[in-house]
Amino acid sequence: MDVLSLAVTVTLAACATTPPPTVGSVAKAGSADQGCGPLGTAYMRTTLYFGLTRPTGAVSEPEWQTFLREEVMSRFPDGLTVLEGDGQWRRSDGSIGRERSKVLMILHDEKPATVSALETVVVRYKKTFAQESVLWESARLHGVLNALMPDRRFEKL
Repeated sequence: MDVLSLAVTVTLAACATTPPPTVGSVAKAGSADQGCGPLGTAYMRTTLYFGLTRPTGAVSEPEWQTFLREEVMSRFPDGLTVLEGDGQWRRSDGSIGRERSKVLMILHDEKPATVSALETVVVRYKKTFAQESVLWESARLHGVLNALMPDRRFEKL
């Protein structure tokens, strides 16, 4: 088999002409007015940062895998990415806190049902693992799923 059967690239670039959202607004990801041009599709990328430290000890890998399978994958079967993280922050007393984390990235639409599913994942994680918070960031993106052929270079967007 050649590169074609193995190489799939997702290219993400911010939609340059998309104005920033206003407080309380909902993006219409995938609509023609997103300023992303004719290639690809407009998406929202939500990244959730799940801390692995809790009052009773660290969240184990089997516990995380169970949570991922039962709470996340069941709501987002089309795909996701999980990365390992090592983070730090400044506490209110000025000291530095450090914590291992799981970083979950999902490309999705901005339909109310999708946002609700993300909120449910966050609430369930906080409850299951005694967490004060889960960091949530979202950004509008332009995504192109492109199977690269050996004799073809990725064209400039």
